[in-house]
Amino acid sequence: MPMTPFFGKFPHIAFRETRSATVHGFKGLPDGEYAFLEFYCNEPGCDCRRVHIVVISRDRPGKILATINYGWESIEFYKKWAEYESDDEDYRGPILEPFGQQTKLAPYLMELFKKVALEDPRYVARLRRHYRMFKQAIEGKREVPKGKRRSRNKPKKESR
Repeated sequence: MPMTPFFGKFPHIAFRETRSATVHGFKGLPDGEYAFLEFYCNEPGCDCRRVHIVVISRDRPGKILATINYGWESIEFYKKWAEYESDDEDYRGPILEPFGQQTKLAPYLMELFKKVALEDPRYVARLRRHYRMFKQAIEGKREVPKGKRRSRNKPKKESR
């Protein structure tokens, strides 16, 4: 599914509300400032309730250091949404996104994200709010159907 940066739709809000962390002596990470940029699915009709977090550093402009997938719903929600029966938790996060860019710092950045971001209930609520805002913008301001799976490009039946 195509992921689009939140700052592309809401630059002023993203400027104020993007989470970052300045670290000194955090295991495995060089000292510095790391930002957690939000990317959301831009497929109309999809209600995946996930965010991709792209981690960048002020010291390495333009380089993606880690891509984290975070889904905040229950595993039961994602099993129904993804239409599969498995114990696999690919959609329920946080996880390092298997198809995203990763560096050797990615596992440490995942730990930083868990510690700095996910332990803050206000930040998790913010991600959910940003998701709803983004999806409503994609859908043209109408409500996103709850739990709807992204399209699978099924051929439409012709009406006669």
